[in-house]
Amino acid sequence: MLAPSLRASRCLPFHLRCLLVIALGLAATQARGDDPSLIEAVQGFLYQQAQPLGQEVMIDVSPPSAHLPACIAPEPFFPNAQQAPIGRVSVGVRCGEGRRQVRYLQAQVDVVGSYVVAARDIPRGALITQAMLTQREGNLGDLTANALTDEDAIIGKVAQRPLRQGEVFQAHTLQVPDVVERGQRVTVTAQGPGFRVSREGEALESGAQGARIRVRFDTRELVTARVTGDGTLVVDF
Repeated sequence: MLAPSLRASRCLPFHLRCLLVIALGLAATQARGDDPSLIEAVQGFLYQQAQPLGQEVMIDVSPPSAHLPACIAPEPFFPNAQQAPIGRVSVGVRCGEGRRQVRYLQAQVDVVGSYVVAARDIPRGALITQAMLTQREGNLGDLTANALTDEDAIIGKVAQRPLRQGEVFQAHTLQVPDVVERGQRVTVTAQGPGFRVSREGEALESGAQGARIRVRFDTRELVTARVTGDGTLVVDF
């Protein structure tokens, strides 16, 4: 039965054949679940989020389910506000009047840009400096979620393990250096509305900037104070 119908279609006038092709195309689009306005809105949202990261952005949005109705006035958002707009991502979309309908689409976002790698082998315990870094270009989407691509997030940190030349810096391989060492004599300032008192004591723990460590005074009194600099801490009231 199929072959005769195809042969019959060739006998249709030109304009009727065009209408038939358009109708078949629309049916195929609906069967795939395509929603052009929805996909365009998600692509635009992802491009806006990812464009500052590199020189070239490539976005591939998976089409929505064929069983869902068209999304009216789509408004994309990230379900996780902390989600990086790169790699495999999930995008929420609010649809319809009052934005009461919500659906989720998957997309792959690839960004070609620059990132930082080790310019040479770096030993464990080394303080990272500008001279130890170099730039490399590639797909940022291939990097792990913990990769550090910004020099400001790397310089001044201490290597937790040996790093090889060309290696990408990971958040868990670096730490903020201690500015107070265990056993060091420190100055602790207690401050609050209308008063400020300073006392000297001994740090019972090492700590980086902003860390909270224990300090023992000569009277054997113990306090927990916040590290604010080299040998200085604060107790806030």
